[in-house]
Amino acid sequence: MSKIISYYNQFDEWGRLDREPIEFQVNWHYIRKYMPKTGYVLDNGAGPGKYSMGLAKEGYKVTLTDLTPKLVEIAENKANELHLEGQFNGFYAADARALNMIKDEQFDASLMLGPMYHLQEEIDRVKAVKELNRVTKKDGIIFVAFMPRIRHILSSLLNPEKWKPNDNMDTIIQFGESGSFNHADEGRFTGAYYFNIEEIRPFMESQGFESLELIGSNVGAILTDENWSYWIDKGEQEVDKIIKLLIEKASDPYTLGISSHLLYIGRKKGL
Repeated sequence: MSKIISYYNQFDEWGRLDREPIEFQVNWHYIRKYMPKTGYVLDNGAGPGKYSMGLAKEGYKVTLTDLTPKLVEIAENKANELHLEGQFNGFYAADARALNMIKDEQFDASLMLGPMYHLQEEIDRVKAVKELNRVTKKDGIIFVAFMPRIRHILSSLLNPEKWKPNDNMDTIIQFGESGSFNHADEGRFTGAYYFNIEEIRPFMESQGFESLELIGSNVGAILTDENWSYWIDKGEQEVDKIIKLLIEKASDPYTLGISSHLLYIGRKKGL
């Protein structure tokens, strides 16, 4: 976990969502679609709290957790800056696998939009999802982010120098079997786990959730900077049409493999 904290201590996660607005806007569209009209929300693994601030503005009472103390501090400062501190029930530096400060069944909805990337061991992924289940009310809605394995295989083939050690076929094939990736270049993305798409729903259902939807948060990840420059030069209206199209296509199961991130939406089953 120390490597994850070190990485996010120097990485601008708030800025990443500004630089990659498609992911935020697509996720936000589907979060608002499924979110209960009012209630208590957990943003678990929230980073600097971009989604938390949006939820607080919408009137939800938010509890924010993240593994990295610096990001929790940034989130708390951001809430104060935006005069949203009254909408928060706490800011905690916490491991998603052990939310010890939170009692059972506290939240009408829970987000976990980061931790699953970083948990390379199956036992740890199960612990995190069990904790999410524990703190969410019966029939509560959950939103969990995953990264698809096939997308990273394609990214490695397209840009092998960027994704070392996936710069040769033996390691790419090995990654395809394991889903675990450890970047060879110091300071790059932390050790990560990528799911096979067809395994996500069964995994979440085995931990007590009913699957509602699985969407591609950023199908637009296939577009290069040059591609985006072309459309941006055509004007804001064209870019808005692209975003609308990608939101519509996010739920198309045939596009999931080209999205950089996936968003699982489920409901906690009652007894």
